[in-house]
Amino acid sequence: MEILNTPNKQETSAGFAAVIGAPNAGKSTLVNALVGEKISIVTHKIQTTRYQIRGIAMLNHAQVVLVDTPGIFEPKGRLDRSMVHAAWTGAADADAIVHVVDAPSYFNVQAGNNPSAQDKKSAKDTNRVVEGLKKTSITGKTFLALNKIDLLPRENLLALIKTFKETGVYTDVFLISALEGDGISDLSTALAEAMPAGPFLYPEDQAVDIPARLLAAEITREKLFLRLHDELPYASHVETENWKRQKNGSIKIDQIIYVRRKSQKPIVLGKNGQTIKQIGQAARRDMSESFGAKVHLFLFVKVRENWTEDKTKYTDFGLEFDV
Repeated sequence: MEILNTPNKQETSAGFAAVIGAPNAGKSTLVNALVGEKISIVTHKIQTTRYQIRGIAMLNHAQVVLVDTPGIFEPKGRLDRSMVHAAWTGAADADAIVHVVDAPSYFNVQAGNNPSAQDKKSAKDTNRVVEGLKKTSITGKTFLALNKIDLLPRENLLALIKTFKETGVYTDVFLISALEGDGISDLSTALAEAMPAGPFLYPEDQAVDIPARLLAAEITREKLFLRLHDELPYASHVETENWKRQKNGSIKIDQIIYVRRKSQKPIVLGKNGQTIKQIGQAARRDMSESFGAKVHLFLFVKVRENWTEDKTKYTDFGLEFDV
């Protein structure tokens, strides 16, 4: 990677911070909040993030490259294993780690407060992260970010802080609401101070390090899951097949939505093609804003039952196939 020279090199710092945690803990929402704009997709579905997305945050004197990693959970297949491996790889290579925890969900389990099945799974995955942090060789600081604090009374938060501090894993604990912005400033300051001295790694106005074709596919995948989160498995896949900048400055994008079952194709299409039309309209708006140009988006739906065994797809994600 080319290192960019900046004025007053001695006064600047730059490095990497891995954002890890159980699925749906709020990692992507936190990364978006720290960067100051939307660079990671956020949906109701667990395990939405599939690979390491780098968001670039300018925090005071420091440039913090936030690595939004896939959720850490008990893997059941090749794609799951690759995603979890990517998360731990991001953590091991970082100058700082932020472990995001869904505080209300974890407290419900800890207190036996009639936790839901999802709460129990989230708590189990959170404990898996804690154990992983104990075993992983980490040289940087490890911060705990108890998220969604606006949904939990203070006395309950204090009980959670005590529980997590007893693990001996964390350098510091932050109480945040990634969605509301609470506590983000204090966490930003700590991350900036944790970065090693040196020149910036990216231009100061760059917010994300991700190929445009891949970002376009992620935008459509977000809209797909937001529209059909109850009906469509998270293993569905979006691929940018063609990307062409037109003479008038607009962009023509052809994408394929891959589903794994024939029965899922009509769900994506909808009656008279209305569902895919709505997905396309929502994706097109976000793409136009992200790329600063008018976008002509064309979506197609295909059935590919075993796409999760296609090694090339893992290369596209930046994931390792054989883990």
